[in-house]
Amino acid sequence: MSRHIRQFTAFACIDWSGAAVARPAGIAVAVAQGKSAPQLIEPVGGWSRSAVLAWLLTHVHKGTDMLVGFDLSPSLPYLDENAYFPGWKDSPNNPRSLWQQVDSVCASDAHLAANTYVDHPAIAPYFRRHGGREGALFGGGIGRLREVERYQRATGQGRSASCFNLVGAAQVGKSSLTGMRLFNRLESRIPFWPFDSLPSKGPAMIEIYTSIAARAAGVPPHRSKIREQEALREALARLNSPAPTISRLDDHATDALVTAAWMRQVANNRDLWHPQPMTREVAQQEGWTFGII
Repeated sequence: MSRHIRQFTAFACIDWSGAAVARPAGIAVAVAQGKSAPQLIEPVGGWSRSAVLAWLLTHVHKGTDMLVGFDLSPSLPYLDENAYFPGWKDSPNNPRSLWQQVDSVCASDAHLAANTYVDHPAIAPYFRRHGGREGALFGGGIGRLREVERYQRATGQGRSASCFNLVGAAQVGKSSLTGMRLFNRLESRIPFWPFDSLPSKGPAMIEIYTSIAARAAGVPPHRSKIREQEALREALARLNSPAPTISRLDDHATDALVTAAWMRQVANNRDLWHPQPMTREVAQQEGWTFGII
């Protein structure tokens, strides 16, 4: 992987959602450009997942030099068992085949939802679902973790949950699976680091963890979320960014704004693009969370 640091002119954070509805309230998109305050992009009626896909494709056609961070996991744990779904003959063998499988199995799910995937009789045993339904192959405890999630926990850089856990406020499984459907629909038109090398121009995607940006902005772990204009101003000031005045002061909007500003501040940090624990196998099979070193 080249040691050259790719330059971007815009930085977008997409706070994602796994809700099986047309316009999930949890989706928020913020963009930071130049030295201006990051801005929320808010379509009339709110975002749908298909609208996010269309927005991304617009930037593909424009060739926008934009780094796009998604707050989700683009892959499932693989290296702990040498399989995403150990013991299942149809288990995919790489992230893009996983994306294709999720999208194919869920073809009848409206709004790019992924309920059919976790309800599939061969797949359901690997997940912990609502109603006390813990599959026999879930593994117990907090569930299986990717290498970056294990490393993150071991080094105190975060407490990511297992993508196989679909229960609780901290779960990221549903949003990750719906995100995989979107990534499959993009058909590799936007490279996704570190599965792909960064392109010399145009947009690129990364996985981000909004809590990393929040800590960098001085938001204490026990507080976690920003819901006041002054708190948003203070957080962005720590990232050398002015703050916008917004009416939407929910967790998703402020997470997106702070993370877009953080991405703009740290994207030139060479160490973040070359984390020592990220081997080639990890990069290709499971991916990596940008900002974990």
